[in-house]
Amino acid sequence: MESEHNIQKEIQVALSRKGYKVFRANVGSVHTSDGRFFKTGLPSGFFDLFGFRPEDGKIFFIEVKNETGKARPDQIRFHEMLQDNYIIHGLCRSAVEAVAVVDEKLIGYGFNG
Repeated sequence: MESEHNIQKEIQVALSRKGYKVFRANVGSVHTSDGRFFKTGLPSGFFDLFGFRPEDGKIFFIEVKNETGKARPDQIRFHEMLQDNYIIHGLCRSAVEAVAVVDEKLIGYGFNG
């Protein structure tokens, strides 16, 4: 089974080759020297990749999963917010799916079924 990390890299390359601007959402957490927990990055549920289509300025979000991966409840809430606002997004298991989401301006691909 291919790792989500490798699928994510393949998606980034494929979308970039199509001329789309794509960025990886980095998050992390650490314990500070005084014992506090510090979380950096984006809100809970934020998708793995995001970007925009230069030709029309439309933003998109891609959640990357391997063949057995499932969306977490916080990712489903993020999907619902995106869907309510007609934002291009999808849960993708391959570069082919991700390119289709962005090319075809799909909303919610992979979340219903």
